[in-house]
Amino acid sequence: MNRIFLMLSVAVMAAISLSSAAFAEGDAIIGDPVKGAKVFKKCKACHTVDKGGRNLVGPNLFGIVGLKAAHIEGFKFSPALKKSGLTWDEATLDLFLKKPRKLVKKTKMSFAGLRKPKDRANVIAYLKTLK
Repeated sequence: MNRIFLMLSVAVMAAISLSSAAFAEGDAIIGDPVKGAKVFKKCKACHTVDKGGRNLVGPNLFGIVGLKAAHIEGFKFSPALKKSGLTWDEATLDLFLKKPRKLVKKTKMSFAGLRKPKDRANVIAYLKTLK
């Protein structure tokens, strides 16, 4: 009886740990563009987001989602970002916003990054509205 109980316990624990791992991997954070606009206020010291807006210390980010990195007209990007081959999809933006210099070591962007995954998701949701 103890042996059956032990085997059943191990099976249940394995099933729970496997389902938890699968849930964690597939659990996407859904961003809120309104909250993202508020978080983005930190970024406005260096970036504009208006259609046809000018570049500041950083490039204008209007329509950035889906573009290849370092392809904003009139902005002088770092050679490292030009050579990166990145496309600004959600996953890449998340990595870059988390720690820009970890993704592109010699980027010009001096911002340390957004630590909170929810903040990054919100900013990305906001950027996606800029079309």
